[in-house]
Amino acid sequence: MTIQQKVVQLIPGALLSISVTAGAYVAERVEKLIFGKVWLESLVLAILLGCFVRTLWSPSRKFVPGIQFGAKTILEVAVVLLGASVSANAIMSKGLLLFSGIAGVVFITIIASYTIGRIFRLSHRLAILVACGNSICGNSAIAATAPVIGACGEDIASSIAFTAVLGVLIVLILPLLIPLFGFSPLQYGIFAGLTVYAVPQVLAATEGVALTSVHIGTIVKLVRVLMLGPVVLILSLINGKSNQQRPPLSQLIPWFINGFLLLMILRSCGWIPSFAIIPVQSLANVLTIISMAALGLGVDLRSIAKAGFRVLTTAALSLLVLGFLSFWLIRLLNIA
Repeated sequence: MTIQQKVVQLIPGALLSISVTAGAYVAERVEKLIFGKVWLESLVLAILLGCFVRTLWSPSRKFVPGIQFGAKTILEVAVVLLGASVSANAIMSKGLLLFSGIAGVVFITIIASYTIGRIFRLSHRLAILVACGNSICGNSAIAATAPVIGACGEDIASSIAFTAVLGVLIVLILPLLIPLFGFSPLQYGIFAGLTVYAVPQVLAATEGVALTSVHIGTIVKLVRVLMLGPVVLILSLINGKSNQQRPPLSQLIPWFINGFLLLMILRSCGWIPSFAIIPVQSLANVLTIISMAALGLGVDLRSIAKAGFRVLTTAALSLLVLGFLSFWLIRLLNIA
């Protein structure tokens, strides 16, 4: 298939995602006209409208490539662009103690999640997949862990199903916790980075709160993603897998993280002109909203039933553990 044919394939789904995005912008404006303020921003509305459309109507195959491209690639590009607004000084200023705490939270949550899974009688492999997906980075962690532990296709499908539904719910629910727990933008960013499944979803969960939340949330989440390497290595040693059966480093660190880090370095060195930063941020915001619409269009709420009660209960309880540990870490380090 030629590049032109691939691009043509993306058009129906891309146009549908853009249409849902336009609807979200209109809904936001209507909100402001009626209530005088915006309760649900366009980013959240895009997810909800996408899910609503997907519930009422199942898009045909011709829409699928564009929707998948929007939910994955466009959002990854938005993450890369975000690197242009982050300085390396922001990372160094947070200190080694915070990063050590993140590593500790990841490993404790994996153990706790695995234990919960076994209590609910999940198989050994399925419990590991759910634990790693919940504790590190959702589907990416599941995909990297599966060949190391010899997981079957059914286990992989079941463990991935929970990330589709819970991942969206987390993005929607997290901002509601800000007044409940009295989070500052910095605290909320750390909490989001520690609890959201995927790097792009951190952007979605923090975009409407504060730029500080976006920056620190992305940094914290990147540290969590980097934990995937050590975790896969440990699992491969426990399971007696050879080096050939371990995923290569290039698969453990997604391309968009490398892109984010590259732009962050360029920004820190002063090689990105200051007048370009705001337009880049605006573009990243628009791409994020489009991808959230695509994400909503790709979420089949019936996947809850497919995943099974035990898997979803394990994932939900594990998420509560992760949230508790994240909150405790913020309080322990006295982060204001």
